[in-house]
Amino acid sequence: MVDLATEASEVLQEISKDEIEKARLLIELKAELDYQSKHVHAKREGIKKGLIKAARRALSEGASLEFVQKITGLDTATIEKLRKP
Repeated sequence: MVDLATEASEVLQEISKDEIEKARLLIELKAELDYQSKHVHAKREGIKKGLIKAARRALSEGASLEFVQKITGLDTATIEKLRKP
């Protein structure tokens, strides 16, 4: 009977270790996904800022709204806001 109790205790300890390891790996995965998400967001923001800067410059040189939209891919409303002083 003691051997069975000892064996059961060892099995429970092993299961607990597996659950702890699983939780640790999930935390690491979430941290990595959060990092990647922030990186992608920052990259998109940087690209958008660059497009807006290019649109402002093109507009200041007399480019049409349609042309600016074609070369930057920005929506018309965004470009219209850039035209206003």
